[in-house]
Amino acid sequence: MEWWKNPYEYEGLEKTLERIQEKKSQLDKHRPIPNYALKSIKESLTLEWTYNSNSIEGNTLTLQETKLILEEGFTIKGKSLREHFEAVNHQDAISYIEELVSKDYVLTEKDILNTHELVLKNIEKDFAGRFRTSGVRIAGANFVPPNALKISDYITELIQWVNDSELDIVITSTLFHHRFVWIHPFFDGNGRTVRLLFNLLLMKEGYPPAIILKNDRKKYYDALNQANNGDYSKLLLIVMQALERSLDIYLGSLNNTYDDYQPISQIVEESKIPYGQEYLSLLARQGKIDAFKEGRNWLTSEEAIWDYIKKRDRNRKLN
Repeated sequence: MEWWKNPYEYEGLEKTLERIQEKKSQLDKHRPIPNYALKSIKESLTLEWTYNSNSIEGNTLTLQETKLILEEGFTIKGKSLREHFEAVNHQDAISYIEELVSKDYVLTEKDILNTHELVLKNIEKDFAGRFRTSGVRIAGANFVPPNALKISDYITELIQWVNDSELDIVITSTLFHHRFVWIHPFFDGNGRTVRLLFNLLLMKEGYPPAIILKNDRKKYYDALNQANNGDYSKLLLIVMQALERSLDIYLGSLNNTYDDYQPISQIVEESKIPYGQEYLSLLARQGKIDAFKEGRNWLTSEEAIWDYIKKRDRNRKLN
């Protein structure tokens, strides 16, 4: 059975996709987005993207330290030269893929190699922009990546599949994300590279980047391991939550409604919502209510919770 034919549907997927597509439609109504607004949002998300993607891979720079390096050119005492390069390189790689974004863009092997070369620039000169030439093992993973001799064929197959895919781009980019990690085409930098490339696929369709948060690192790796066994549901959920968070940031800034989102604990304390914090957090994690994560806290709105309650009650009457 071809890997892309593994089932990816799960309960709630369709509703979450519809909600994301609706927010994307709302964002499209704002286009062209004024430069002053776009600049501020992009700068904030680029910083978050760099910080979180590097942190997932073990970089110890804080968000503020990353900001000082990228925006002020500071050197952070006690942090390695490699960690400084990782921050600068990732920002350069974001700039590169942003230049590639266009409606008619098709992924190429050259762009994959160029992205990887930027990720490892001044860090791993011998490996940057080159496929691995021997076997590797990944600590904590439930699989062994394929033989190095098969990488070129697997990447060619993956590129053809992703460019021809007729699935929703959110699903396509998520399956691409997993397959790339499974191929593990490089000795180092695979995670950062694939999180850049799968966002390139989303951005060419007009979506903002989906930023997987450092705090979700364990869930993210667990989701990749489940995908190795043919279950994409957890990975799809993580990607959709990350994407919806970015959409909310854009729409909140453009509509001035970002203040409507509050920590779940605050909503429970100040409203007449008939649910507790633990249950609402569960609904947020499962993608059943419109919510996004900031640090360790889930943020949502009273309106989103009441919408869920109304739909639940309506479904119960129908059944």
